Amino acid sequence: MAQDPKNKSKKSGSGGKIASRAARYAKVSGAMAGLAAKVAGERYLGLKIEREKHAEELLLALGGLKGPLMKVGQILATIPEALPPEYANALRQLQSNAPPMGWPFVRRRMKTELGADWESQFKSFEHDAAAAASLGQVHRAVLHDGTRVACKLQYPDMQSVIQADLNQLKLIFSLYERYDKAISTKYIHDELSARLFEEMDYALESRHCKLYGNMLADEKAVHVPRVIDDLSTDRLLTATWMDGEKILDYVDAHADTRNQIALNMFRAWYVPLYYYGVIHGDPHLGNYTVRDDLSINLMDFGCVRVFPPKFIGGVIDLYHALMNNDTARAVHAYETWGFNNLSKDHIETLNIWAKFLYGPVMEDRVRPIGEVTNGIYGRETATEVHERLRSLGGVTVPREFVFMDRAALGLGSVFLHLKAEVNWHRLFNEMIADFDVTALEKRQKAALKKAGLSHT
Repeated sequence: MAQDPKNKSKKSGSGGKIASRAARYAKVSGAMAGLAAKVAGERYLGLKIEREKHAEELLLALGGLKGPLMKVGQILATIPEALPPEYANALRQLQSNAPPMGWPFVRRRMKTELGADWESQFKSFEHDAAAAASLGQVHRAVLHDGTRVACKLQYPDMQSVIQADLNQLKLIFSLYERYDKAISTKYIHDELSARLFEEMDYALESRHCKLYGNMLADEKAVHVPRVIDDLSTDRLLTATWMDGEKILDYVDAHADTRNQIALNMFRAWYVPLYYYGVIHGDPHLGNYTVRDDLSINLMDFGCVRVFPPKFIGGVIDLYHALMNNDTARAVHAYETWGFNNLSKDHIETLNIWAKFLYGPVMEDRVRPIGEVTNGIYGRETATEVHERLRSLGGVTVPREFVFMDRAALGLGSVFLHLKAEVNWHRLFNEMIADFDVTALEKRQKAALKKAGLSHT
């Protein structure tokens, strides 16, 4: 970069930051403590509350806060009965309710990142945000050579914001485990914490973006933005702008169109996973758009998980185990992932969930991905598994599963929106036909090195 603004640290105004931080803690703590008290009162004391009304009050109390609370809602939604659905739904709405930073504030933040002459480095820079993200907002801009770019600028003081939200998540998990020990939340919290703090590092995200560009270079139906290094820092990520329409704009399109989009999405997610052991852990509708030729724009690489090659080997082993009713191979897969001391009943219960996740690729026929129950993909099966695990004394879920499950369910939800019907079995088996753990390990190592990454 022309200068090194990323290492600058403005100390002025620290008193205001402390006051702002204290206000956030008070607001979040008050809202979450009220939620915990009312849910506990309903469960333990039989007190009846107007859930929808209270959920609206919770949303109103938290809606003006920027930060990762919406991700907390998404995680809670994947744990059946962790919260009544009214509250999980309220938390999931937080992202669209956070107000953007105004132009005077944006100008000051850009000056901090790129220096006093930052505006001279752009031909134009739009004052109003084009989109909001959990940790920052996106502005359109044009470079002097005519290149259109997206500038994602991080909100201020996100370290303490994330810590405040994670503290509240721990409070909710603590409440959850007091009455229900079906699933230990320790590793769920640890994994979520690690990924959220990684998302603060836009320099890391830029390397993840380059990693995806390399992994998907031969996928003509998937597009990844190009990072502009000279205009990026730890808290500002500038990359090429990609035009596209929202995927929901295609839900009423012709079946062939919807199915083609689904095929392209399938490869966008699973080529990186099965060839490189990498997954995009945040498959919500705002992170991809569709081009006129139905190819996919893949965006936002803050939440990327790199798995040990043997973990992906376990994914393949479990598929073959389920297809051939091979219990020993299923046990080997679960142990590879870090499940310990599993009884026969534990294994049978985990297989119920596994057969749900693998179901679409186990049947050699054209079919939809699945069904929605009460508005949530997989809820009925997850609830059954949850109840059985509770009766068995619970299970500790390995960290890797937090975002693996989230990605699988999130992508499945996309296919449901599209009402896609394809032969998932043949797609999957074509992809894993030559699977080899050693070959994956070599590809992964080379791809990470090329992108400037070393973690596994």
